[in-house]
Amino acid sequence: MLLVTGGAGFIGSNVVAALNEAGRTDVVVNDVLGTDEKWRNLAKRRVADMVGTPDLFRWLEGRKLDAVIHMGAISDTTARDADLVIENNFRTSLRLLDWCTAARVPFIYASSAATYGNGEQGFSDDWTPQALQELKPLNLYGWSKHLFDLALVDRFMKKEKLPPQWAGLKFFNVFGPNEYHKGEMMSLVAKRFEDAKAGRTVRLFKSHRPGIADGDQRRDFIYIDDAVAVVRWLMETPNVSGIFNVGTGQARSFRDLITSLFRSLGREPAIEYIDMPESIRGQYQYFTEAKVDNLRRAGYNAGFTSIEDGVSRYVTQFLNTADAYR
Repeated sequence: MLLVTGGAGFIGSNVVAALNEAGRTDVVVNDVLGTDEKWRNLAKRRVADMVGTPDLFRWLEGRKLDAVIHMGAISDTTARDADLVIENNFRTSLRLLDWCTAARVPFIYASSAATYGNGEQGFSDDWTPQALQELKPLNLYGWSKHLFDLALVDRFMKKEKLPPQWAGLKFFNVFGPNEYHKGEMMSLVAKRFEDAKAGRTVRLFKSHRPGIADGDQRRDFIYIDDAVAVVRWLMETPNVSGIFNVGTGQARSFRDLITSLFRSLGREPAIEYIDMPESIRGQYQYFTEAKVDNLRRAGYNAGFTSIEDGVSRYVTQFLNTADAYR
């Protein structure tokens, strides 16, 4: 039996789907479904149980699990309730880590590329205490993830007991099906799909940095299937522990992303550049690119989907169909 926290969320529900597709139906999902349409992320799935967050640790008592895949978190980068974010993202993660340590259960969890802040220190997933201390997250969400990375590595350095396998995944800009409940946190592909389909112009931010063209701000965009493949590989490689970037290792521009969206719909790109609001210019990231050396050294040798192929798959298999859910 497996536990996937945040199993109705974006990455979590895709992990559940991949497990189902591999023949596993003994998957237990922990999540808060609320009153929106997030339940649809699991509508095609088979799960052994659904456990609400208030009941999670009571449910875990006496359980024997094959692994805990901890994707649950408040992931809104604009969240302001610090007490709530720390309780959900930091303290709950510590309690799960303690449970997995005591029960000898592998623990794979979602960290975030948000821990890198503005990227001044680069994007190397060096998880030595010295390297981690140099990172300066820009928002509450990134800080909460960073706190947990620090706490776990501190235990490792002190040779305290840890689960038989532990792995933190710093996801970069993941896009793909089942992200629709995220609102403004959705990928630009999902947010601008209807505009592109209708032939309307898609707006992107102008550059306000010398030497960088409008629309050439770059991110490491990774298709959801590739992100899930890393999770699956870790589950199948129990001797690997550590903190790993999950990105393609190649930054691509927002112009490339939206051009791929239009091309997937058989349309010529129609892009307009608008001024970036002054309120975000000072903290806007112009470049993110995962260094995936740790993952490669650990033995992960699968390739990554190009932005063109990922967007095309997303559009043709999901967004532009009668049922966009996986």
